[in-house]
Amino acid sequence: MALTGELFIASKRVARDGTGFKAVSPGTGAEIEPSFSVATLDDVETACAAAAAAFPVYSSLSREKRAEFLEAAADEIDALGETLTERAMAETGLPHARLTGERGRTSGQLRLFAKELRLGEYLRARIDHAIPERQPLPRPDLRLRMVPVGPVTVFGASNFPLAFSVAGGDTASALAAGCPVIVKGHSAHPGTAELVAGAVTRAAEKTGMPAGVFSLINGPGNSVGSALVTDPRIKAVGFTGSRGGGTQLMKLAANRPVPIPVYAEMSSINPVFLLPAALEARAEALGTAFVGSLTMGAGQFCTNPGLVLAIEGPSLDRFLTAACDAMTGVPAQTMLTPGIHKAYESAVDRMASAPALAKLAEGKEAEGPTCGRAALFSIAAKDFFADAHNAEEVFGAASVVIRCTSIDEVIEVVRHLEGQLTATFHLDEGDTEVAQKLVAVLEHKVGRILANGWPTGVEVTDAMVHGGPFPSTADGRSTSVGTLAIDRFLRPVSYQSLPEALLPVDLRDGDAGIPRRVDGKLVV
Repeated sequence: MALTGELFIASKRVARDGTGFKAVSPGTGAEIEPSFSVATLDDVETACAAAAAAFPVYSSLSREKRAEFLEAAADEIDALGETLTERAMAETGLPHARLTGERGRTSGQLRLFAKELRLGEYLRARIDHAIPERQPLPRPDLRLRMVPVGPVTVFGASNFPLAFSVAGGDTASALAAGCPVIVKGHSAHPGTAELVAGAVTRAAEKTGMPAGVFSLINGPGNSVGSALVTDPRIKAVGFTGSRGGGTQLMKLAANRPVPIPVYAEMSSINPVFLLPAALEARAEALGTAFVGSLTMGAGQFCTNPGLVLAIEGPSLDRFLTAACDAMTGVPAQTMLTPGIHKAYESAVDRMASAPALAKLAEGKEAEGPTCGRAALFSIAAKDFFADAHNAEEVFGAASVVIRCTSIDEVIEVVRHLEGQLTATFHLDEGDTEVAQKLVAVLEHKVGRILANGWPTGVEVTDAMVHGGPFPSTADGRSTSVGTLAIDRFLRPVSYQSLPEALLPVDLRDGDAGIPRRVDGKLVV
C-alpha cells in the first residue's frame, strides 16, 4: 500500500504544496520516504468545522451503528497486517514482536468499545418516576443519561505508534462516546499514522459515518496543536507525552474563554516495593526480573519501574548483586527519536554527577547514535528528597534503588512522592501486615496497585485503570485504558417531566435492553 504523505481532513485525502517533512530512522538517522504534508491553520479550521457539523449526526446514531463503525475500523487495521508493522518498525526502531502485539491491542480495544456500546451500561441510565401524591410537594419525573461532550482532539504518542496514537485508546473511547475526533499525528511516525488513518476513513465510508467524524492533521512544531486545543469547537483533549507538553496543553485549554478538560498522561516513576519476606526468599530472581522489566523496549514505557524501595540488609545486597549482573549484559537499545535519546543521556549524566546518587551498574556500551545505555543508581532514603530531580521521571532504562532503614521510612518516602500510574509490591505471606499499611497510603497516590508482578504491561479490560493523581495524569479521576475511558468524553443530562416522545429511547418506560437504575433499584 503506497504512502502519499497526504492529510485526512473530514475523511478526505488532502495534499499540501511547499516544504513537507519526512520520518527519520531512529537507528541510522536517514530520512524515510515519502515527504508528508504540513497542515496549515486553514486545515485546522476546516477539520474543526467538519467535526462540529458531524457531531449532531454522529452522536444521534444508534449505539449499534457506532459499534459497527468501530468494528469495521478494527477489521481495516487488521487487514493492513505486515505493511503496518514494517512501516512502524522503520519509523520507531521498535521490534517486530512488540509492534505485532500492539497492532492486535489497537484493533482489540476498538472491538472492546464496540461491546461496551452494545451493553449500554456506560450511559448510567437512571429513572425516578414522578410521585404526584408526595407531600408537601409532588416529585417530578426525572431521568438521566450520559451524552457526548462534542468534538475531541487526540495527540499521537511517540512510544506507542498504534495503541496510543491515531486509532488508539483515546480515539476509540471518544468515538465510542459519540464524539468526532481530530488526531494531531506524531511527527516521528507519519507513515504509520497515514496507514491507520486510511483504515479508519475506509471504515467510516463503509458504515455510512458523517464525513467530519475523523481527521488526521500532521506537521512538526506546536502551532497546529495549539490551534486545535484553542478552537472553540473542540470540547476535550487526549494526550500522552511529556510533563512539559501536557502542562502546556492544560494551560492553553484553561485559558480559553470556555475552558475544556485535557486528559494528559505525563509523568510517572512507578515505585516497586521489595518487602522483607519476599526479598529474603527470592532476592536474586527479583533482581534479574527487575532488570528485564526496566530495560524492556529501551525503558520507553510510561509504566517503567523507575524507583525501587527496600530495607537495607543482606537480602537487598543480594538483589543488587543480581540486578547489576543482569544489567551489565543488557545491550544498548535504539530509542524512539534523537530528541528522546538526547534527553535520556542528559538525565543519566545528571544522575551520575549527583553527590548522593551512587551508580551501581550500566548496560553494554552504545553502538548506534540513538542507543540508550541502561543505568542503575542507589541512594539513601534520607537523601532522596534533598534534590527534587531525584524524584523526576527519566524516560528510558534508568532506575534508582532507595535504601531505607525501616518500613516507617519506606512509608515516609511514599507520603512525599508525587502521583503515580502504578505501584508494585513483591510480597510473601509474612509481608501481609506491612503491605496493608502501604496500600492504605498508596491508594491515594497511584491508579493501579500490583502484587508480585511488574508494571510494564497494561491489560485492556473493564477493570483496568491507566491513570493516577497529577503529574502522572492531568486528572486522576479518569483512565486512558479500559472501558471506563469512555467517561472522559461524556457528561450527564437530566430530563425532567418530558413527554415520552421527547425522551431518549434508552430512558423510556419498558425494556430498554440496557442496565438501568429505576426508582432506586438496578434493573438488568
